[in-house]
Amino acid sequence: MSELTREQGEQKAVTQDERELLDQLSNPEVQESLTTLVKELPKLTELVTILSASYDTVQSFATDEVLKEDTAGFLSEIVEPVKTSVKDVAATAIEAKDQAEKSNEVIGLFGLLKMLKDPQAQKLFRFVNAYLKVSAERNHK
Repeated sequence: MSELTREQGEQKAVTQDERELLDQLSNPEVQESLTTLVKELPKLTELVTILSASYDTVQSFATDEVLKEDTAGFLSEIVEPVKTSVKDVAATAIEAKDQAEKSNEVIGLFGLLKMLKDPQAQKLFRFVNAYLKVSAERNHK
């Protein structure tokens, strides 16, 4: 007897679910949305096909150990020289700062004139001059 009651309860639940579904389908907004969806199915199919192909390609790249190793090697070849240059610049700047802090030397007018003749100073001045010219040209555009 209890089994019969349970089956009747399940049928009522299914019937109630079906009624809710029919109520939703009778809603004009839902009908309009379904109509639009049906009209756009060819586009959606094409989009899903493209996404599937893209996914397969990305998946093959992600699982290709040789490609991963080659990419890591390539990136390290690019990053390593930059990393070395940055370390060199930082070390030079720290050393120069330490030397400047230790020095009590007074640099006068003749000291400045002597420094202006220094090849490194000349290189710096040429760079600053070129940078300012390029910056001015870009600001006038």
